[in-house]
Amino acid sequence: MAKILFTKEHQNSRKDFILVLKDKLQNILPFVTKPGRYLGNEWNAVHKSVSNVTVRFLLAYPDLYEVGMSHLGLKILYDVLNRQEHIWAERVFAPAPDMIEMLKRNNLPLFSLESTTPMADFSFVGFTLQYELNYTTILGMLQLGQVPLWQRERGEKYPFIIAGGPNAFNPEPLADFFDFFVLGDGEEVILKIVDIYSSWKKQGKEKYLFLKEVAQLTGVYAPSFYKPCYRGVSFTGIELLEPSAPAVVGKNIIWELDGASYPTKPLVPYLEVVHDRAVLELFRGCTRGCRFCQAGMVYRPVRLRSPEKLKKMAREIFSNTGYEDLSLLSLSSGDYPDLLNLVRELKEDFAKERLELNLPSLRLSPEKIDAFAAIQDFGKGGLTFAPEAGTQRLRDVINKNITHEDIVLTAQKAVEKGRKSLKLYFMLGLPTETDADLQGIATLVEDILEAVYRAAGSRKGLRISVSSSIFVPKPHTPFQWIAQISRDEMWRRIQLLKSYLKKLKNVSYSYHDPEMSFWEAVLARGDRRLGQALYKAWQKGAYLEGWTDYFSPSYWQKAMAELGLNPDNYAGYKGAKDDPLPWDHLSCGVSKQFLWREYCLSLEGKITEDCRDAFCQGCGLPCFSAPATKE
Repeated sequence: MAKILFTKEHQNSRKDFILVLKDKLQNILPFVTKPGRYLGNEWNAVHKSVSNVTVRFLLAYPDLYEVGMSHLGLKILYDVLNRQEHIWAERVFAPAPDMIEMLKRNNLPLFSLESTTPMADFSFVGFTLQYELNYTTILGMLQLGQVPLWQRERGEKYPFIIAGGPNAFNPEPLADFFDFFVLGDGEEVILKIVDIYSSWKKQGKEKYLFLKEVAQLTGVYAPSFYKPCYRGVSFTGIELLEPSAPAVVGKNIIWELDGASYPTKPLVPYLEVVHDRAVLELFRGCTRGCRFCQAGMVYRPVRLRSPEKLKKMAREIFSNTGYEDLSLLSLSSGDYPDLLNLVRELKEDFAKERLELNLPSLRLSPEKIDAFAAIQDFGKGGLTFAPEAGTQRLRDVINKNITHEDIVLTAQKAVEKGRKSLKLYFMLGLPTETDADLQGIATLVEDILEAVYRAAGSRKGLRISVSSSIFVPKPHTPFQWIAQISRDEMWRRIQLLKSYLKKLKNVSYSYHDPEMSFWEAVLARGDRRLGQALYKAWQKGAYLEGWTDYFSPSYWQKAMAELGLNPDNYAGYKGAKDDPLPWDHLSCGVSKQFLWREYCLSLEGKITEDCRDAFCQGCGLPCFSAPATKE
C-alpha cells in the first residue's frame, strides 16, 4: 500500500481521501463477516467536528471488536478524553483476516471507527496491553495503518505510539516499537500528557523534546531513554541515557475513586460482544495476596467507591443505555464491604426495571452462597469458581486461602439452591506441584459429587466441568523467580489429570493449549532482545495469536532460531534474589523485598493473611483498611 499521511497543511486532500475511503467501505462491508465491527455508529459513540478539536487520539485494542468492546479500561479513557472539547478520542480494533484482505485489495489504510480517519493522521495511537499473545497483532495494526513499526524510523509527522495496561509493567519486548508507556491508572495522567503535547505542538519543537518532558510525569516510561545491558546472554541491568528521566518509573494511582471520571454514558454495541452488559466498577486493587496473581500486585492498593456514588452511577448508566444486566466488577467483588446491602438497595432501586445483577468475580464461600441466593435468581445457569489447586498443601503454597471443606460445601449449597452445573478452574505446573496434587484435583471433584449426592439423593442432571491452564510465572509477583515447567511436562500432567478425571461420571475436562502458555511466559518475562523475534514472527504470519484458530508456535520457533535466542531461557528462567530483572526499573509499588519474602514463604508452605483481615503486611503500598504493621 502507498503511504497516506495527512497533516494540517493538507486538509483538503485529507477530507477528499476520507470521503473516498467512506465510499469504498460501503462497497467492502457487504463482503466481510460482522460488518458492524467497522461502522462506529453505536449508541453513545462520540462524533465531533474536526475543526473544533486540536488533539486527535486513537484508542487501539489489539484484538477483535467483540473482545475490545468488552474492556472497561478503553471505555474509561474514551469517556475521559471526550469530555474535553478540544480532544476527540476514537477507536480502532484489530480487523479480522477477511477485512485485512479487503483493505489490501483496495489499497486502504486501517481507520478509526468514528470518523474513518487513517491511523497515521492522529496525534496519538494508544494501545491496550492486556495479553502477551496480542503483541504481533499490534504490529499488524500499525502496518495496516501505514505507520512505521520501529520507533526510530517514525518521523516528526507520525503519531506518538503509546500503550498502557497491566503488561506495561514489563513492555520490554515491545520497547523499540513504542514512544512511551503509561504505568498504572490512566485517567489523570492522560490529560497531563495531552496538555504537554498541546504546548509542544504550538512551539513546533522536535519529538525528542516532547518525550523528554513527558517522561518526567509519574508513570511515563520512554524506553529510548533507557539502554538494556548484557554480559553474554545474561541481562545485567539498565543504563539511563537521559539524566532528566527517572531511574525507576513508578505508577499512577487514583487515590479517590469517587472523584474519578467514569463512563456513565458508555458505548452500546449493536452486535454481540463478549461481555454485553453495563459495568459498575466497585473498587480497584486486591490484597488477598495470591502469589501467582499479577493483577493482585500491580493494581494495589485497594480503593473503594462509596455505595452512594455507585447507586448514582448505576442510575445514570441505566438511563443512558437501556441495559437490563448490570455487572458489579472488581478483582474480587465479594470483598466489597457490606456488598449484600448494596446489592439489596440496587435491586430495590431498579425493581420496576427488573434489572439483573451479575457478580462475575465473587470469591465464593458457603455463607455467601446462602446470602446471595436470597436476593438473586440463583437457580439459572451454571457457577464458576477457581480452587486453583487440588490439595491444601499446594493452595497454601500459592496463598489461596480457601479450604477443601469450604470448596465442597460451597459447591453443595450452590446445587441445593438450584445450580445445575459447576465449572472448576485449576492451574497445572504451580511451584512445588507433584502428581499427588493432580490426584488431589480428582479427589476434590469426587468429594463434591459425593456431597451433592448425600444432600440431594441423586446426581441426575448435575454436570461438573473441570478446566485447567498452565501456570505462567509473571513479573512483579512472588513467582517471578520460578521456572515454568517444560512443555513435555505440561503435556504429561495434562494427560495424567485427564486419566484421573476420566474415571468420574458426569465430569468433563478441557485444557488451555500449553504451547500458548509457554509463549505467553516467554513474552511476559522477555527483555528487549525479543523485539526482533516479535518482528520476525509477525513477518512470518503471526496475528491474532490470542485465538487458538490463529495461533501457530512455528512462527515463534523459527523467529527465535534465526536470532539464536532460546525461548526456554525465558520461560524456564529460575532466578536468585539479587538477580537484575528486565523490569526492575518499572515499579508497581510493591517492593522486590516483599515479593522475595512471599516467594520464600511459599516454599515453606506458609500463608500470608489479607491486610484487611489482619494487619499491614508491608508490601510497600499503603493499606487503607488495615491496622498497623505487626511488630
